[in-house]
Amino acid sequence: MWTVTTEKPVQSGERRVDGRLSKGVVAAYAAGSIGTGGFGVLPGLVLAYYLTDTLGVAAGLASLVVIVPKIADVLIDPLIGTISDRSSHRTGTRVPLMLVGSFALPLLFILTFAAPVSGGSGVGAAWVLVFFLLAASAYSLFQVPYIALPTELTGDYHERTRLISVRIAVLALAILLIGGGGPALRNVAGGGAEGYLVMAVGVSAVMCGAMLWAVYGAATRTVTRADAPVGSLLSQYRDGFDAIRSTRSFRLLVIVFVLQALATAVMLAGAQYLATYVMGNEDAITGLFAALVGPALLIMPLWYRYSRRHGKLRGYVVSSIIFVVATLLLACAAFGSGVWIYGAVGLAGVGYAGMQVFPLAMLPEAIEDDARIGGRQRGGSLSGIWTAAETAGLALGPAVFLLFLASTGFVSSQAGKAVDQPDSAITGIALGFSVAPAVLVMISLAVLRAYNTQENDDRH
Repeated sequence: MWTVTTEKPVQSGERRVDGRLSKGVVAAYAAGSIGTGGFGVLPGLVLAYYLTDTLGVAAGLASLVVIVPKIADVLIDPLIGTISDRSSHRTGTRVPLMLVGSFALPLLFILTFAAPVSGGSGVGAAWVLVFFLLAASAYSLFQVPYIALPTELTGDYHERTRLISVRIAVLALAILLIGGGGPALRNVAGGGAEGYLVMAVGVSAVMCGAMLWAVYGAATRTVTRADAPVGSLLSQYRDGFDAIRSTRSFRLLVIVFVLQALATAVMLAGAQYLATYVMGNEDAITGLFAALVGPALLIMPLWYRYSRRHGKLRGYVVSSIIFVVATLLLACAAFGSGVWIYGAVGLAGVGYAGMQVFPLAMLPEAIEDDARIGGRQRGGSLSGIWTAAETAGLALGPAVFLLFLASTGFVSSQAGKAVDQPDSAITGIALGFSVAPAVLVMISLAVLRAYNTQENDDRH
């Protein structure tokens, strides 16, 4: 069964405020999700489609272009976390890396969608590979220290849930506006290569402003120092991996989180294909995103109240089960589409909201578990591992879906050239969008049964 213990962890190595956070700090922290959410959702939604249907890159090669930069980041993210901890020890802030990421990510995101179409599919694939790799690294410079901030902003159990709940509500809004508005902006701009470039410029401007707000409104308000580095940069780089081995709560939470990140990434990657080839309307992607993310804006306060009454772990389990039920219903799209798809996606959105808020709200307790077990605070290193896990899941999602397409006979094309897909490819799109995410989340629920973390005595 799912259980939690109630021993209060020992605090280590940082000065925090345990009272209620101001609305300004909460809003500023949440604003960072506009930048991270924009980069997290839009490439997952349109990058594979951009490669196969605008640049003419074969599905198999496109899967490599999408996944290689993310694999590299799995190695880079723990290093960034280590550097963030060392910077925090010296200066008392995680701001410098976040600032670099705030400026570099938008520029590199634009360049990712500026591939020269006239150079052919090979040149286009190489271009996207290079700039997407750099953009993903810039994203990590912001995201890794950003993930570490809740532990340092407050030590209050329920305030952390409040902080993360508002952040995920803003993330949902960002996904709705950027995930739905990005493709719409692309289409308004005429589609094709020019449309993608206009989309990237518009989205990047919003991302930059939001990330800077988070830096100056939240990160600069935190006065904290990670414990003194132990040994060399290389030895401290191993800290996050050591936490996987030594801190059971962190290890299990990471496994669950990466499985669910993979599930949602597969679903995101398949959304545009579902709209175009199953529902017969490329613009239906906007409605699908509204159906997925819109409920989160309404349900998030209810998930917060549920957490206060029943705890984060139970909320995590219930939201995951709702997501599984909804995605299994979507498997019926293999036999025929209709407006019912929006309703099923909306139900998945209710579960998706909880699957976003609860693991992030539980992460600070896992970081404190690690501090109690290891005797020192290394939140940046653990945040680096967390971000690497998320990166791996988000990277594998589009790649898995593209390989799914390749195995079912999907035919790639260049912009403006219509291609009739075989029935096997249409069925593959429907099942890849539904059954694959459901199975992954069911596996994560099996892992979640073993989860056991430290929780505050006053959680009720």
